[in-house]
Amino acid sequence: MKKRRVVILGSTGSIGESALKVARDIPERMEIVGLAAGKNVARLMEQAREFSPKAIAIGDEASATSEIRNQKSEIPLHVGEDGLCELATMPEADMVLISIVGTAGLRPALAAIEAGKDIAVASKEILVMAGEAVMTAARKKGVQVLPVDSEHNAIFQCIEGRRPEQVRRIILTASGGPFRTWPAGDLEKVTRAQALKHPTWVMGAKITIDSATLFNKGLEMIEARWLFDVEMARVDVIVHPQSIIHSMVEFVDNSVLAQLSATDMCFPIHFAVTWPERVPNRLPPLDFTKLAKLEFEAPRTKDFPALDLARWAGTDGGTLPSVMNAANEVAVAAFLEDRCTFPAIWRTVENVMRAHTNKPHATLAEILDADAWARAIAVEKIAAV
Repeated sequence: MKKRRVVILGSTGSIGESALKVARDIPERMEIVGLAAGKNVARLMEQAREFSPKAIAIGDEASATSEIRNQKSEIPLHVGEDGLCELATMPEADMVLISIVGTAGLRPALAAIEAGKDIAVASKEILVMAGEAVMTAARKKGVQVLPVDSEHNAIFQCIEGRRPEQVRRIILTASGGPFRTWPAGDLEKVTRAQALKHPTWVMGAKITIDSATLFNKGLEMIEARWLFDVEMARVDVIVHPQSIIHSMVEFVDNSVLAQLSATDMCFPIHFAVTWPERVPNRLPPLDFTKLAKLEFEAPRTKDFPALDLARWAGTDGGTLPSVMNAANEVAVAAFLEDRCTFPAIWRTVENVMRAHTNKPHATLAEILDADAWARAIAVEKIAAV
């Protein structure tokens, strides 16, 4: 019985807190050896007192200098991006769970792979921005990239042990978000409070807005393309409001495998930590007698164009996915600050993508340069939509 020694980057966020629930549930299989937060020093210190990791890190240097000196702890502290990389490569760890929102997890992810650590990925941006580089590095080092997103974890379970050429389609399920049935004309009136009320999941603000625009699902399409080595043409999305089927795989013999469970992020985290075994847990089983119905419908790509923009970015590759992701982050931040309308999010992203000159097979430096360029251009474009 193997115990995984895990570093959690992003331990104070929703995924990180779910991972700690799993650690409490299966202490014989999961040991926390490192914890890292962005700014939430107080919560990080509470976690450190409970789990006694070998080291902790604060990603935001200003938070570390202003607050950490008031905390008493004998656990070594690392600071900034370099500090995250220190945790990602610590010799005591054999798995790094990356749940940092945005681009901050990219360098630590590559550092962990280079150090021979398996990585469990909850941060979509890592594979969206640098999927080719990450998966190439993982194959070279012989380490596993285990998905923690419920959709990709479901696909991993369905596809495990099968070759990519046996897959006809990967079918990602989407809840459709809070505006699934809204008329297109009403989307201009969407408020921040309305967009933050997800019908199924309790998540952070940025990912909740992405779910409302369907950009979250667009990012997942690109992520699936790299995780499972299939072309974008073989990645589809279907709206499934109940979120019970987490995703499906259609094979060349017309068989379809689906993974189902209750809507709890502890399930995919538990699977990633205990893989390749299946281990009992205290999570709620699925009661089919209480499932009234399972509905499916096609996404409204005309009214929610994020999926088409993501297919364009994922098909062209290079620096374009990084540009799409960066422009979306800037636009979402503007919406959350009431500086733009809800539809202005995808209009801004499209305008920035059209202004970009793509660089195929981009280096990490080119990807990061494209990210910075897109953020600057997105700020300009927001005022014009």
